[in-house]
Amino acid sequence: MTEKPPGKQPANPQPANPQPSGAQPGGAQPGGAPPAGIRPGGGPAGGPSSELVAPAALAGRERLSEPVVRRGMFGVQDTPDTSGYGGLLVRQSPRLSSPRPYGGYFDEVADRLGDALERAGLAFSEAVERVVADRGELTFYVRREHLLAVARELRDDPALAFELCLGVSGVHYPADAGNELHAVYHLVSITHNRRLRVEVSAPDADPHIPSVMSVYPTSDWHERETWDFFGIIFDGHPALTRIEMPDDWKGHPQRKDYPLGGIPVEYRGATVPPPDERRAYQ
Repeated sequence: MTEKPPGKQPANPQPANPQPSGAQPGGAQPGGAPPAGIRPGGGPAGGPSSELVAPAALAGRERLSEPVVRRGMFGVQDTPDTSGYGGLLVRQSPRLSSPRPYGGYFDEVADRLGDALERAGLAFSEAVERVVADRGELTFYVRREHLLAVARELRDDPALAFELCLGVSGVHYPADAGNELHAVYHLVSITHNRRLRVEVSAPDADPHIPSVMSVYPTSDWHERETWDFFGIIFDGHPALTRIEMPDDWKGHPQRKDYPLGGIPVEYRGATVPPPDERRAYQ
């Protein structure tokens, strides 16, 4: 056996990155399946006969397929809106629900809560409408009649130990029929260094949600502020009074159906009306 001279390559060199057994030319996978980013019948992603299938692109198309619930920014119906938002299309938000596994500690929290509720005689599916794990956050959408039961188990079960409620936030979705008003609770487990969101909805015609002050006393002023701005009535709160607006204020100013209003501005002898009065008449 003779040794090859230094620096001389063999007659039939192997490719630097040989394809695995069963791989086909062009990056195709065994069985004819195209690689990620390519649809059947196309070349590389972005080519003339191909189409991107990135999750973000698909999610965008699904979002555009939702029905339009509002046009423009200020509710203009009869005349063009000169605010710059006249062409805005607001679409119905889809009701998201995440499949298992959620990832991280989220699955453990869901399992522990389910076990705790079952010991209390309440099924997890009965108390929690859906679960969403998105952008590193876990959200339990809880039915309002079971909010206190869920909050107690989240606080008292040693495996959960969400001892602290950081705040209560309000959200108004006028197009979400039967669930227009939402209250969002931000919980923290100091023991386990975990965070959790609990969201509860109520219809505009019956804006009542149980107060969680008996479980989380720190929610006192947060519930008052949410009622002040959104009109959610927290049943059982000891003093549900205004906290930001004057006591005689009419309405709840952070609702989306609240009149925008504004203050006319004088500029070089002319008066600029507030945004909801800026119209183009033809």
